[in-house]
Amino acid sequence: METRPYIPWKMVNDFMIDVFEKYGVPRKDAEICADVLLESDRRGIESHGCNRFKPIYLDRIKNGTLLPVTKIDIVKETPTTVVMDANNGMGMVASYRMMEMLIEKAKKYGMAGGTIFNSTHYGIAGYWTTMAEKAGMIGISGTNARPSVAPTWGVEPMMGTNPLTFTMPTDEDFPFNFDCATSTIQNGKIEFYERSGKPTPAGLVVNREGQTMTDSGKILKDMRAGQAALCPLGGLGEATGGYKGYGFTTVVEILSAALAGGPYMKALNGKDKDGKTQMYRLGHFFFVINPEFFMGLDTFKKTAGGICRDLRSSAKAPGAERIYTAGEKEHLAWLDRKDKGVPVGEAIQKEFIALRDEFKLPYKFPFEK
Repeated sequence: METRPYIPWKMVNDFMIDVFEKYGVPRKDAEICADVLLESDRRGIESHGCNRFKPIYLDRIKNGTLLPVTKIDIVKETPTTVVMDANNGMGMVASYRMMEMLIEKAKKYGMAGGTIFNSTHYGIAGYWTTMAEKAGMIGISGTNARPSVAPTWGVEPMMGTNPLTFTMPTDEDFPFNFDCATSTIQNGKIEFYERSGKPTPAGLVVNREGQTMTDSGKILKDMRAGQAALCPLGGLGEATGGYKGYGFTTVVEILSAALAGGPYMKALNGKDKDGKTQMYRLGHFFFVINPEFFMGLDTFKKTAGGICRDLRSSAKAPGAERIYTAGEKEHLAWLDRKDKGVPVGEAIQKEFIALRDEFKLPYKFPFEK
């Protein structure tokens, strides 16, 4: 049962936009960024929502590793492809523009793909693929990130958590939305555990001695020092399929960097050779497929929905309450939260109050006495 206080959606949206503006983000761009962050909370993905507003975006603008004004350069464009330079601006702003372009191209040509380089954190990958789904199309996206994942049989952080995400329209109330990292756990989840005072489950993180770690604060500290790493999907070694997650992580790294000729792996750690802070220069890729150029959108939606329904109605394991399909839990989270607002813990409450007071903004939050 949820015990944290809620902030109404409109209030937290307006507040985040106002704060982004105070940090130099143009209002239209701030509206995009706030919506991307809140979409995470709407879906119950708290590791990428309000939890990251200050530490990932505001703090990086302040320390100079994220530029508040996003200058987008189209480096190369064809009828079905786009290569974009985000010039170290807001990754969410560049990604929004990319998806607008690709959707229009896919409407005309059936498929379109694009890559962005010199970018920054772009929020949940599912936001971009859902833009395609809302237009009646299939969305695919992925991004590289600062090194945190060790290869199979390794203990050194080499690749990012590198999500590989698909969203597909169905004839149900929600799409098929598969949005997850290619590691056993993502950095944001450990940050959420640390801020909540919780341990990280065993078996997800490995240290230089090849042993698992559970102290969330120490994990984050050791990972920043290169002394700990996340495991790829499947976990350590090959016995439980860790090599499969390792392969998917590598696929995302290659597509995020090679299609745009951008940097990769350790070049994305936010530090130069002398250990000084520098731009992250991340890469993202996006693909849009228009079902109308195959057997039609209605046929696609009916078949996709039928597959999901058959999966959910299949035989359950003893004691299991139900079977879910990707995107269903996020839909249920939204149904639960849409009239309540965003639940915020004590750490976020303190950040919001400090930001409100710093800029003398006219907000009184429900959690304040």
